[in-house]
Amino acid sequence: MSDLSFFFAENAIKEENVKYIASKRFQDKEGKPVEWELCCISSKEDEDIRKSCTKRIPVPGQKGRFTSETDTNQYLGKITARCIIYPNLNDAVLQNSYGVMGADNLLKVMLLSGEYADLIMKVQEINGFNTDMEELVDEAKN
Repeated sequence: MSDLSFFFAENAIKEENVKYIASKRFQDKEGKPVEWELCCISSKEDEDIRKSCTKRIPVPGQKGRFTSETDTNQYLGKITARCIIYPNLNDAVLQNSYGVMGADNLLKVMLLSGEYADLIMKVQEINGFNTDMEELVDEAKN
């Protein structure tokens, strides 16, 4: 019989947060770019975010039949915002300084489009997604 204790939660190696410079435009008092702190999320959290970005669409000509459609841009924005520990994107003062509400909306106005796309790719990378997610990022850019 195999020893299942290897798979117990307390024996799993915890992922460490990652420091990342999302933009060279945000600098400290010495003029150095400020590092952002990113974390991983569980598959359950990812699933919950994906579900929140999915809606049921009626199938034309087929009464009572529906299909699911995920808003890829919304999904990528929400998952990226969720994985950012620092800066606190949920801070009302920070959001007010950009005139937006919501962490995912804040990211889109804080960062240049290339910076935003790079951040999305970094978040996908630290969460273990492979190059398949690059296609989703390309969709988000368009």
